[in-house]
Amino acid sequence: MTEELESVLSQLTQPDNAVIQRATAQLRQAFKDPAVIPALCAIMTGSADPQIRQSAAVMLRMRVNKHWKKIIPEHRESLKAVVLQAFQQETEHKVRHSLSQLAAMMVKHETPDRWPALLALLNQSTKSSNPHDRQVGLLLLSKVVESNPEPFAPHYRQLLQLFHSSLQDLGNPTALYYSIQSLTAITAHTGTEHLNLMRSIVPKLIVAIKQLIITDQVQASEAMEVFDEMMESEVSIVVPHIADIVRFCLEVGADVSLSDSLRVKALSVIAGLIRLKSKSVLKQKLLAPILQTVFPVLSAAPPAGQEDPEDEEPDSEDPGEGSETPKHYAAQVIDTLALHLPPEKLFSQLTPLTQAALQSDSPYDKKAGLMCLAVLAEGCADHMRTKLLSSVLQVVCRALGDESQVVRSAALFALGQFSEHLQPDISKYSSDLMPLLLGYLSGLDSRRGGHLSKAFYALENFVENLGEEVQPYLPTLMERMLSALSGAESLRVKELAVSAIAAIANAAKELLVPYFPPVINSLKGFLTDMREEARALQTQALDTLAVLARTVGKEVFSPLAPECVQLGLNLTDSVDDPDLRRCTYSLFSAVSTVCPECLTPHLSTITTLMLMSLRSTEGVTAHLDEEHKSFLLLEEEEDEGDEEGEVVIEDESREGEGEERDVTGFSVENAYIDEKEDVCDALGEIAYNTGAAFLPFLESSFQQVFEMHDFPHEDVRKAAYEALGQFCSAQHKVWQESPTDANHQALLKLLGVTVPCVLQAVREEREREVVMGALECVNAVLRSCKGEALREQGRLADISHTIRDVLQKKIACQDSGEDGDDDEQQAEFDGMLQEYAGEGIPLLAAAVSADVFAPFLDELLPLLLSKTVSPWPVVPRSHSILCTVWRTVWRTVWRTVWRTVWRTVWRTVWRTVWYECAVCCPCLCLRDYPGILAVFSSLLARESDRRVIDNLCAALSRMMLSNTACVPLEQVFPAVLSFLPLKEDLEENSTVYSCLTFLYSQTPALVVEHLKAVLSGVSQVLGTKDIKPGERLCVCLSLCPHLSRCVPPSLCRCVPPYLSLCLSVALCPSVSMFLSVSMSISVCPSFRPCLCLSVCPSLSLCHYVPLCLSVPLSLALCLSLCPSVSFSVPLCLCPSVHPSLPLPLSLLLMKVILSVIQTSRTPCCCF
Repeated sequence: MTEELESVLSQLTQPDNAVIQRATAQLRQAFKDPAVIPALCAIMTGSADPQIRQSAAVMLRMRVNKHWKKIIPEHRESLKAVVLQAFQQETEHKVRHSLSQLAAMMVKHETPDRWPALLALLNQSTKSSNPHDRQVGLLLLSKVVESNPEPFAPHYRQLLQLFHSSLQDLGNPTALYYSIQSLTAITAHTGTEHLNLMRSIVPKLIVAIKQLIITDQVQASEAMEVFDEMMESEVSIVVPHIADIVRFCLEVGADVSLSDSLRVKALSVIAGLIRLKSKSVLKQKLLAPILQTVFPVLSAAPPAGQEDPEDEEPDSEDPGEGSETPKHYAAQVIDTLALHLPPEKLFSQLTPLTQAALQSDSPYDKKAGLMCLAVLAEGCADHMRTKLLSSVLQVVCRALGDESQVVRSAALFALGQFSEHLQPDISKYSSDLMPLLLGYLSGLDSRRGGHLSKAFYALENFVENLGEEVQPYLPTLMERMLSALSGAESLRVKELAVSAIAAIANAAKELLVPYFPPVINSLKGFLTDMREEARALQTQALDTLAVLARTVGKEVFSPLAPECVQLGLNLTDSVDDPDLRRCTYSLFSAVSTVCPECLTPHLSTITTLMLMSLRSTEGVTAHLDEEHKSFLLLEEEEDEGDEEGEVVIEDESREGEGEERDVTGFSVENAYIDEKEDVCDALGEIAYNTGAAFLPFLESSFQQVFEMHDFPHEDVRKAAYEALGQFCSAQHKVWQESPTDANHQALLKLLGVTVPCVLQAVREEREREVVMGALECVNAVLRSCKGEALREQGRLADISHTIRDVLQKKIACQDSGEDGDDDEQQAEFDGMLQEYAGEGIPLLAAAVSADVFAPFLDELLPLLLSKTVSPWPVVPRSHSILCTVWRTVWRTVWRTVWRTVWRTVWRTVWRTVWYECAVCCPCLCLRDYPGILAVFSSLLARESDRRVIDNLCAALSRMMLSNTACVPLEQVFPAVLSFLPLKEDLEENSTVYSCLTFLYSQTPALVVEHLKAVLSGVSQVLGTKDIKPGERLCVCLSLCPHLSRCVPPSLCRCVPPYLSLCLSVALCPSVSMFLSVSMSISVCPSFRPCLCLSVCPSLSLCHYVPLCLSVPLSLALCLSLCPSVSFSVPLCLCPSVHPSLPLPLSLLLMKVILSVIQTSRTPCCCF
């Protein structure tokens, strides 16, 4: 049989398909004979042809992989001995490589402890004094350890000691490579007992990889994977050597003589270190070297006659994706710095480099400066919005006029990034940017599709966030887009126009309705165009249709909803394309928001399609070992033979055995990842919107989405967590509508699975965006389900402790610093993560009683407040979170808040908290009044911040308004008056002066007793913007209720309200007394006209009134001092003279009235 089998194997190497087919059939027949194993062993050790020996080893590996349990024990033991014998005597590297892979496959089934001969050979060869023997032994070691590293755990210490020795063998680069491969394989499985050995090996790794770069850059690039493995499994291994690793990688990344793949790998290692240990990067002063090395890579010009990949015009209408180049990864390093470092520290080092690049004459220097600004926009959004927005926009606008298209393209990309991340501030520049963008777009050549795409990218991102401010530009925008839809020849131009219409719709919403018919007519044509070359346009049309469903209004879109659902079902049935399916699912989700009943008849079909997309492995490509590819047909046919042949009884260990292949790696097309992400989003939204109709499909959908929570790609994991939260909210909604026990139990079951899973993700997930999604899922569940989410024993504590760990930076995705130091400055995204966690605190407080939550609040509140102490450039969301907590738990835990707030030193937080105190005072229990009043009294006595004082006055006013009997007015009222008028928080004037009028109506004697202070405070706000016009009349007429009877109705109808008020006060002689008291003067009536002219010697028209008095107040004062004025003041504006008034005073009165009325015509009247 051996000779016949060797002949068959030789036929497999022939270039004739017919011969190969016959040989394959003979092999399938031979494999039915148990003697095939000894025969292949004989060929593997005895054939003279190395290729046949290698084929025999591959055949045996396939047999071991699929049928190890079927091989009789005698043959297994014989095979173990033969493999090691063949490996020792083999001289051909390819055959030896295949033999090592066979041994590795056997180790998956036969642990090293049951194969002592293997351990003996490894020990002997790796410690041999012969360099060749060491190389061969390390090859075998690398393969068997890679295949099944865990069984070697008892030997890890010996292996690490071996690597310490072998990595110093710089003259044997192949041995270096295999040593590093073995080390990479076991790194993830080492424990704390190996930490010191692992750390001490890092410097030798760097030296070894430097040597590999000289001999084989491909192997060097693969060897650098060991740094990734160390960072991902136990980052503390590399922390002591971060400086050395960074400097080494910077040398590699900057060396233009090396391959792009090696340089890219080096730059990606730097990005990984920044992502995981940003504080160590700062502490060891590595920021400056990184920027000084990376920035020249970013600004490097391409070889003469070439362009950067992103600047090249695509050969086809498919824009494709740019290749991964050192320049691309240099930008990614800066992006990672922006996401993980405090903006102040990053910009202090980066700004000089960026400014120099932008001022350079080289277009690629300018491009680097613009690209740098663009990638900073996401991670440093708040810093750029508040401090740099105007200046960076000026830079971008100037660059759009540059003579180089390279620079203009970079400027468009930067503007698109700014528009996406620097909202809402950038929208304030719409009057400058929109004409610029529209003008730039109109001057472009539509044949240059790449540059046109960048222009549309900038326009879309800017327009999408304008909201109603898009209205002035809407006619021009839609005219151009509709013209492109109907007149452009290029499918790419039409696709860009359709995408832009979606962005315009997001901004304009119902304002787009007049353009809806022509848009829909165009989209219908694109949606029914089934040509392959029009697929991208068809997909974009579906996406835009979904946006229109959400924006133009239910009344407009609902008539089209059934047709849209049917269109989506037809397309998914006729076209197999992940992008089209993804957009179809988004369309179904959008339709559920306007017409959920249209989906109900099709939910079975829709959910089936979506779940199939989640289960599908389409788009996943397994990269097989080159040797294995030659026998792939045989393996597939052997699988078929197994199915058709005899039944084999297998034990549980056989499960999944047939799935093992010699796979060197996997890749997944982005379109299929996006499809799974959108399926999760759509399922969650459809479940919530369709309610009870979705119940038959909820369990299966939940189970399939739940399986996505550990999907390799982070976007899918994040979408899965968010969908799980929506499923819980959907079930809660159904239970509320139909409160049956079955619905309640179903809700508790979903919550029992979702909440623990999501909390575990918060603690263990390494990607911050996924953790944010998980925290948002928790918040959404608490928001919708409230107390039901906390019904399970210990659930409140679990969530509270998870929030605590986030605030303390103790979860996996946070860098807490090696020394436990917590620098006041932090990256904006780190702050966002803590804000997501903090938002759960008021939701927890609202879901349970205040008494239950009080112990957890005692633990959480100091942590939350500590996040508001840092001098952020903008007020963080922790302020509003704190204030929401305050409102929620005010009644029972205010003392905890006082104790904590007193320790707060950041004034903005102090002010915000006291504002919330003022708002919440009406909610106080009566028994809390004495304690609160004592606190307020103490604070007023020693507080100097006027905003805090204003808020305290408002709080006391609310307390007097709510429960007058519980407030000692004799002490509180004078204290409030002493701080009037309010100086900073002028919005509280309404509260304070409403309290004054209320007290005057209830206890007038108290107000009269302090009339001087009352009028002093009132007189300083009546003629200003500090109190609203509608409230001025209320204040004065409430203080003098009898004045309302003195005002002629005709006069009230002819002049503005505040002028009626002035005349009312002026025509009432009793006001003379008030003003006399207020101004500490007492004047005989006969002297009042003279005093009037002397005190009020001007108005805007007659140059008499002091500038410190407003026009209406001057009028009131003037007429109040002249009680002889009767009710017959002329209503006309001509200067007639009242007989009872001296001529100057009569003229003055007329001019005053005229001046005030003229002033009142403007919207910014001083009163």
